[in-house]
Amino acid sequence: MLKCQAGRAIFGDIPIATLNYIWGTKTPVGTIVENAFTDLARMIIVESGPQKIGEWLDEERNVYEDYKKAFGEEPPMINGVAIMSDTDNTKERATAYYGDIMFLRAKQ
Repeated sequence: MLKCQAGRAIFGDIPIATLNYIWGTKTPVGTIVENAFTDLARMIIVESGPQKIGEWLDEERNVYEDYKKAFGEEPPMINGVAIMSDTDNTKERATAYYGDIMFLRAKQ
């Protein structure tokens, strides 16, 4: 907690927790994985394996419910969204294209 307080003192409002949606190589879809570098991030596997490589995919998530499931508590207000592709842990190469990203109120 002291790190968070120090970060706020220096940078202002910073994200407390991060939810990452990832495409894994072998981990089953729906698995929540803890981040190896920080307790403040969780990764949710939304695709897995090579079967859909090269296809244009649509993903739809309930960020509110995913956060509660991943962290076990009510989420704070979203204060940022980051989109990225990387292979720094696997040392492989990847190319990704992103279409429109929309946040919509969940259907009741």
